[in-house]
Amino acid sequence: MSRETTRDNIIALDPHSDDTPKRNMGAPITFDNLDAIRINRSATERRIATLAGRRSVKKEWQAAWLLKAISCIDLTTLAGDDTPGRVERLCAKARHPVRSDILEALGMNQAGITTGAVCVYHEMVPIAVEALKGSGIPVAAVSTGFPAGLSPFITRLEEIKASVEAGANEIDIVISRRHVLLEDWSALHDEIADFREACGEAHLKTILATGELGSLTSVAKASMVCMHAGADFIKTSTGMEGVNATLPVSLVMTRCIRDYYQRTGQQVGFKPAGGIGDAKTALAYLILIKEELGDDWLSPHLFRFGASRLLNDIERQLEHFVTGHYSATHRHPMG
Repeated sequence: MSRETTRDNIIALDPHSDDTPKRNMGAPITFDNLDAIRINRSATERRIATLAGRRSVKKEWQAAWLLKAISCIDLTTLAGDDTPGRVERLCAKARHPVRSDILEALGMNQAGITTGAVCVYHEMVPIAVEALKGSGIPVAAVSTGFPAGLSPFITRLEEIKASVEAGANEIDIVISRRHVLLEDWSALHDEIADFREACGEAHLKTILATGELGSLTSVAKASMVCMHAGADFIKTSTGMEGVNATLPVSLVMTRCIRDYYQRTGQQVGFKPAGGIGDAKTALAYLILIKEELGDDWLSPHLFRFGASRLLNDIERQLEHFVTGHYSATHRHPMG
């Protein structure tokens, strides 16, 4: 394997020279137009079924794509027993997500590879901010009564403001699912616009909880409303629903992003979350993004995985590529 080849492969996946994330300013929306949105589930599933056969990523190209996947991970801990020590260890892993001997064998030890962000509850934001100081890795905070989103509205707004004040660069909010189930699109739009205002300069990632919305058509309509209201990212799930990220749902959401971009010229990011725990699945999502949105979206500024277990498997796959052997999971600790 050529070290230069692997380095060239990973660089080729990210054409951006400008590292400054751009905001989605939103756009006017006519709610009556949402009635025209119809999603054919069978056609969606047929399109997803073709992904595995259309592209085969092997050898050094697979290693490069897996390194790209690492750079797009929101490394997450959202447990009731989180402690400052656990968050600090997670942040250390975010700074150095792959063992140095593996990176050296890949010729990537000077590439500065980190995860895309670290995602925590509000209480742990100051801990993460301090642990990541100087790294350039943003801190994301889940907010607005995560995961159910049923706390009082004023409380949800104040939670956003408190996390931004504590240093969070990104806010992952949950929408009120009832607005989608009742098709009260105006209420959903106003809610997201208020959350967007409360975020100030922090980026807003809206979690749709797609497994609770009833249909792919509802997912598409909710995606469009959130983007028009100013969401910088649309995200599939909290990771705590019965059904979390799936490729059919992701296809619908990415095509909504593409349609919004074609209509407004504004790029909105996409974040699948929940249940993405192995390298093979991560590759399928990267291929989907490349085919549906193009290379511009293969960047942590426009694509993220919401995951905690994924990094562990990717690191094992990279060691297998380097050595030809799979190692035990404990050789790749999260912290």
